[in-house]
Amino acid sequence: MTELKNDRYLRALLRQKVDRTPVWMMRQAGRYLPEYRALRQQVGDFMSLCRDPDLACEATLQPLRRFELDAAILFSDILTIPDAMGLGLHFVQGEGPRFKTPIQERRQIEQLVIPDPLTDLKYVIDAVTTISHELDGAVPLIGFAGSPWTLATYMVEGGPTKQFAIIKSMMYREPQSLHLLLNKLAVAVTDYLNAQIAAGAQSIMIFDTWGGVLSSDCYRAFSLDYMQQIVEGLTHSARGRRVPVTLFSKNSSQWLEWIAQSGCDAVGIDWTCELGDARARVGHQVALQGNMDPSVLYAPVDVIEQEVARILAQYGSEAGHVFNLGHGIHQDVPPEHVAAFVNAVHRLSQPYHALS
Repeated sequence: MTELKNDRYLRALLRQKVDRTPVWMMRQAGRYLPEYRALRQQVGDFMSLCRDPDLACEATLQPLRRFELDAAILFSDILTIPDAMGLGLHFVQGEGPRFKTPIQERRQIEQLVIPDPLTDLKYVIDAVTTISHELDGAVPLIGFAGSPWTLATYMVEGGPTKQFAIIKSMMYREPQSLHLLLNKLAVAVTDYLNAQIAAGAQSIMIFDTWGGVLSSDCYRAFSLDYMQQIVEGLTHSARGRRVPVTLFSKNSSQWLEWIAQSGCDAVGIDWTCELGDARARVGHQVALQGNMDPSVLYAPVDVIEQEVARILAQYGSEAGHVFNLGHGIHQDVPPEHVAAFVNAVHRLSQPYHALS
């Protein structure tokens, strides 16, 4: 077992003392980096990059070479599971992901086969193994998956949507069919994440990108309950360490207390929720991840530093904060602004931890 040289990210997720607040960014491996754009141009389409473990490793490591980040996150996509289920994932320029055979009736749901991560998603698991070897304990590796509800929205709608009309129609007209789909996805996600953990992932994140489009009752029944099912089925320790789990539901701060009671170790919050208020509401139940507006990175460096200082002051001196953006980094953010952001988090957070 390779000893971690920097474990402050894992320690913060477990609400343990750290020397400074750890920081990483959602979508930190991506199009804002010129070296990533060069790699993508060399490879061609996005999924070809994901399906090559060596290239996925290279994309994962690129931001770590530039910035003093406290964690790496697997370079992949949340839609690998429905792709492995045979829905025909492809990406349309300017439109995003699309499925050739979206779910339109219950018969299709009944015929869906839960993928075996060691065969049907072997390229992802191989990437985790390769990345873990290349990191050699420098920082922890985050594995991830989409939530069942979020995956289902793409599978039923056939791609991105603003109204969620088709899946919400299923939710109200045929709730049993949607529950059947969500349960299959929960089993698939659990198997997939456990395979990532076995291959070397040291922390897990579940992205519930579209949970916030639901009403309260529907959020609990169609999103949170299935994420809780996944959390309960995960391997929670590996290689002598706890494997912390973070849940992130976008636009869901109204349900923060429910999410904190799901069994997860940390809750990701977006910029619409004040970090100090979130901490007051959940107390010491979970760690918190977030929550700077990604658009702040367009601002001058002094403004970025002021916003970092404001968020750190909101959280205060106790353990349990992982600094992150409230959602993924925008593709046209200057890399030098990212460097200023990361450096500001580390520099400005030290006094808080000296007091704790």
